[in-house]
Amino acid sequence: MSSKDGTARAAGPDRPVPEDYVADRIKQEREARGWSTVALAEKMAEVGHPVNQAAIWRIESGKPRRRVNLDEALGFCQVFGLTMDELTAPPMKHADPVVRGLVRERISKRAALARVQRDAQILERELDHIEFELKHFASYGDEQKAELEQLVRREEDAWKRQHPE
Repeated sequence: MSSKDGTARAAGPDRPVPEDYVADRIKQEREARGWSTVALAEKMAEVGHPVNQAAIWRIESGKPRRRVNLDEALGFCQVFGLTMDELTAPPMKHADPVVRGLVRERISKRAALARVQRDAQILERELDHIEFELKHFASYGDEQKAELEQLVRREEDAWKRQHPE
């Protein structure tokens, strides 16, 4: 963008450059996970995009900030599970580490609940099949039905003794 006299206007504090967005997002993502700059450097090396701890500090806090090259940006995306668009977008103002932790915990709990619900559906189908088989046995006559009911009561009582609540 240029001013009235045609000279280029530098980005001021109210208009950060996209590199500031990237730096802010890297710091935000690192802090949200509770990682040190050393831990982030190790994770970057693990995914094949080595950056040392000092460089990460200069990216996040240096005056002036160190620029992020494309290889490093790809590594940060991989480590944080972000797309390039997400990495370069303005960081969310209210996404402090506590809120981010709660959001991740919510996602994790919802996934766990979905697994439990799926497992419960499987158990219900298995129980339906067992109930069908037991009804088939009980259909042989009143004696078998009474014997089955007595066996179920005894087994349930034994199970309750072994697994008190």
